[in-house]
Amino acid sequence: IEDRAFQFGDGAYEVCQVRQGALIDATRHLERLERSLAAIRIAPPLARAALLYVLCEVAARNRVRDGLVYVQVSRGAAPRDFPFPADVAPGIVVTARAIDPAVNEARARAGVTVVTLPNQRWARPDIKSLQLLPNVLAKQAAREAGAFEAWLVDSNGYVLEGASSNAWIVSEGGALVSRRADQAILRGVTRATLIDLAADRSLAFEERAFSVDEARRAPEAFLSSATMIALPIVAIDGHSVGAGKPGPIVAALRAHFHRLAERTPC
Repeated sequence: IEDRAFQFGDGAYEVCQVRQGALIDATRHLERLERSLAAIRIAPPLARAALLYVLCEVAARNRVRDGLVYVQVSRGAAPRDFPFPADVAPGIVVTARAIDPAVNEARARAGVTVVTLPNQRWARPDIKSLQLLPNVLAKQAAREAGAFEAWLVDSNGYVLEGASSNAWIVSEGGALVSRRADQAILRGVTRATLIDLAADRSLAFEERAFSVDEARRAPEAFLSSATMIALPIVAIDGHSVGAGKPGPIVAALRAHFHRLAERTPC
């Protein structure tokens, strides 16, 4: 009960896709976990190779061939007090869950909708911390509005990212556009692989801010995450994006993503 994950949300986490019995982009996920832990001054609970072994073992023992594996690291268990406890080992929880690939494929064929909401998160969403209450509230607001995701918007009307995903548009000139990965957004692992894929397929990429208005006028928009890869958005706040149906660029990204992403067989 006194684990600081429960008491304070004092920790960090990662989610890695499992596809056909392999971890996808595991190196980048574990590198990001190490960055997050360093930023909040928690020692890694295991060496990277040992943690990779644990992730594979948990996925395999739960017979998860398609789904996700989740790792949460806390500062550890100690009597409740705000300052860091001394001489406490980090806590770690690893779970795996199967997800039917057909579910996300159906979403990709139909497209999803998003609503925009003011950003109410702390100032360091680039750290994948357990501080997710604003994201929970945004996700609930999206669900109550009949939308799949919430896009969080800064005070100047620019899209930051989704409550649990990165945000993208395709510009009128055909370039992929995603906000610069600074301290205002999470450095998405899938986002990074999509940028590599854009270069591999000679697609233009612009790392810059875009407004809600520009997104509504864009020919295509989509979100990215480890479990969703690239998911087309067909409406923003009830306004149709492009023709109101998934477009060809996001379809191509989905089709080619796993040809480029790192695979770690378990």
